[in-house]
Amino acid sequence: MGGTNVWDAEWEVDEEQARTLIGKQFPQLSSKQVKRLDSGWDNTVFLIGDEYVFRFPRRTFAIGTIRTEGRLLPELEPFMTLPYPIPLFYGEASDEYPAPFLGYAYVPGDFPIGLTEERRALSAEKLAKFLRRLHEFPVQAALKGGVKQDHRNLTDIASRKVQMTGFLSKVVDHLSPEESGAIETYMGRLQKDRVEAVNVLLHGDLHFKNILVNENGIVSGIIDWGDLSVGHPACDLSVAYSFLPPFARGAFFETYGGADEETKLLARLIAVYIPILILMQAVDDGNEAIAAEAKFNIMRALSD
Repeated sequence: MGGTNVWDAEWEVDEEQARTLIGKQFPQLSSKQVKRLDSGWDNTVFLIGDEYVFRFPRRTFAIGTIRTEGRLLPELEPFMTLPYPIPLFYGEASDEYPAPFLGYAYVPGDFPIGLTEERRALSAEKLAKFLRRLHEFPVQAALKGGVKQDHRNLTDIASRKVQMTGFLSKVVDHLSPEESGAIETYMGRLQKDRVEAVNVLLHGDLHFKNILVNENGIVSGIIDWGDLSVGHPACDLSVAYSFLPPFARGAFFETYGGADEETKLLARLIAVYIPILILMQAVDDGNEAIAAEAKFNIMRALSD
């Protein structure tokens, strides 16, 4: 049963169940090792051999998003400038498991945890080119493929500030006085209540747990497309603030093709908002490494 947190699962899949479900529907994979990799808010992820990754929804909400991924991700390939997981295996719901699930080609890499600012800056143009092309995907084709349009009301700054105040009350004991003070000062100075709507196709959840880097710390892949949606580009452009140091942001926005001040304002807000959510879950899970990286992301986003 689901718990009290928004990331709590309605049902869980363990390695044995994943092995059984995959083996029954895709017998050609039945001899491969199954290893649990991670779980996010919506899906539990397993590595199959060293070639494939399977994602199993853990909440009812994720059923629709996994189906949308299955339809739309293959269509993105001509627009992609970075590796991403392309669906290859389409699992169906059954009496044993209530949701469809997807298997993808494995995208190798590591999370960008503990990278130096200089190393992060080396990916500025790569990230900008990736987002420029993704945001060029035809919006009508995306909507036809089933993605939702601005279901998170991204442009409503006032509402997001209220939510952040509530979030901060839950993690304040895990922040230093300097960290909590910096966040509160930023929020106090943020006077705009809303920005004008702009619609592009979004990855929708572009934070450090969905970005992969190679052995040199250079961005090498983008994973977890469960938040594919149409909405304001600032949602994805937030990576310029959470991932990149201040001295690399000029090159990022120049390569992307520019962004107005409203877009940058909203991008910075989302770059603070998302890591606060990640921090909340990391605290709940007792994951000190993820909690520390989330705090670094917040402080980087607030730096000029």
